[in-house]
Amino acid sequence: MLTIHKLTKTLGGRTLFRDAELSINWGERIALVGPNGAGKSTLFRMILGQEELDGGTIERDDYAITGYLAQEAGDPGDETVLEIAMGITPEMVGYLRALREHEAKGTTDDPEYAHAQDQFNLLNGYQLEPKAKKVLNGLGYKEADFHKTAREFSGGWIMRAYLARLLVMEPDLLMLDEPTNHLDLLSLLWFQRYLMNYPGAILMISHDRDFMDAIIESVVEIDPDAAELISYTGNYSAYLEQREARYEQKVQAYRNQNKEIEGHQDFIDRFRQVGSKAAQVQSRIKFLEKLERIEKPRAPRKPFKFAFPQPPRSNQKVIDLQKVAQAYGEKQIYKDLDLTIERGDKIVLVGPNGAGKSTLLKILAGVLPINGGKRDVGYATKLGYYSQHRSETLNEDNTVLEEVLASCTTLREEDARAILGSFLFRRTDVEKRCSVLSGGEKSRLNLVKFLVDPPNLLLMDEPTTHLDILSIDSLVSALKAYEGTLVFISHDVHFIRHLAETTLHINRNAADTGSVLTRYTGGYDYFLEKSGLNDDRGAVTA
Repeated sequence: MLTIHKLTKTLGGRTLFRDAELSINWGERIALVGPNGAGKSTLFRMILGQEELDGGTIERDDYAITGYLAQEAGDPGDETVLEIAMGITPEMVGYLRALREHEAKGTTDDPEYAHAQDQFNLLNGYQLEPKAKKVLNGLGYKEADFHKTAREFSGGWIMRAYLARLLVMEPDLLMLDEPTNHLDLLSLLWFQRYLMNYPGAILMISHDRDFMDAIIESVVEIDPDAAELISYTGNYSAYLEQREARYEQKVQAYRNQNKEIEGHQDFIDRFRQVGSKAAQVQSRIKFLEKLERIEKPRAPRKPFKFAFPQPPRSNQKVIDLQKVAQAYGEKQIYKDLDLTIERGDKIVLVGPNGAGKSTLLKILAGVLPINGGKRDVGYATKLGYYSQHRSETLNEDNTVLEEVLASCTTLREEDARAILGSFLFRRTDVEKRCSVLSGGEKSRLNLVKFLVDPPNLLLMDEPTTHLDILSIDSLVSALKAYEGTLVFISHDVHFIRHLAETTLHINRNAADTGSVLTRYTGGYDYFLEKSGLNDDRGAVTA
């Protein structure tokens, strides 16, 4: 389907690829991995013809259709959610809107309505529409949303509409760049099942380990040292094992060669002045001159494990909500909400977008005044709230390193640098002023500040959003050792599985007049089993 041969690409003075090779066959499911800046997105752009190659070729079958989901969506214009999902042409849009207008007016006996029906059918509209609706439902849209213009929704919801378009189109090669970023946990579960039945080839970039383990069958790693593409068979977990074994083999080959070189050099040094050994000495000198030296292999980056100070002990009842009411305008989010969180709880909040997960976290944090009821915080509770959108806690004049050291006066500078490195602040990054950091960098810095001086009640909203896989593992390691109380929202299943001991499912009630909390005293898999979400009900196959 697609063949990359002797690909060479230099960007910003750095060689990303040197004679790289890769083949993607029909129906293959491949994850493209590598450290930040290795060239994953650049490779995607070259495959799509959006960026020039310095050398080599990328060949694809002429009749193969490629579909691509970028990380960000453009302006959807006046298209409705359903129109985007159907991927329809302007001509089809006209017929579809004519149908809607006549149906709204009750003039379906008009000849124009019959003409629009015939033309819409000729353009395959009646086959596309049911599938588009099923896919939109699976991705979290409600029936009432289908005919709204996409620009009425947030960027994340617009991305879902474009994802639906790709799934309805069913390209032969589906290219996905961080496709789970804008999905809640339940939509992610649906999407995962959908891709497991997808008939085409898949090439994805993702930081979601469990998602990749469920979908992919091989991993292609960009090796930044060799500037090449290395293929591994199996899912992401199998790749990690094979990569470690490959590193050990390279280390052994490096050691064996060094031992061989030392042996030859020792012989040369010992017998250089011995006439009878002159020929052998010269032979060995020439051998060493021609020998292609094996470079010392660089160990694969691994999660950084660190110990941070444990928080002071809280009282047994950490925080308590009684008969809490909360609304945004006329929309009731909670009514008569009761919730008690006790010392040592490790709770994940799950549910569809819009059900009230972030609202509940803000109520617990006290950053959102409640409309009614009572919020009691334990007298010994020290509360910390992490949101990826909160950056006002940073001193804009401080450097990244100064900001972390100011958060914990007992922290040594070398330890602070090591922790920052594990959260993607490399070398000179730690000398940046907070005022010039990007939104993602500010979020990561706030996260580090929490870890080096943790409160005894930690409230976290999507803490893994701006992290790569190894940084997520570092965070998991830190929070597993955390002795305080943790309440969090995440759509990263690996993160949830390792930390959650209780699951709170938040969902709108049948009348859509408020959200209801259902407590499952167990982790993610227990919740899936007991809630019935672990079966295939409602899954749409490709």
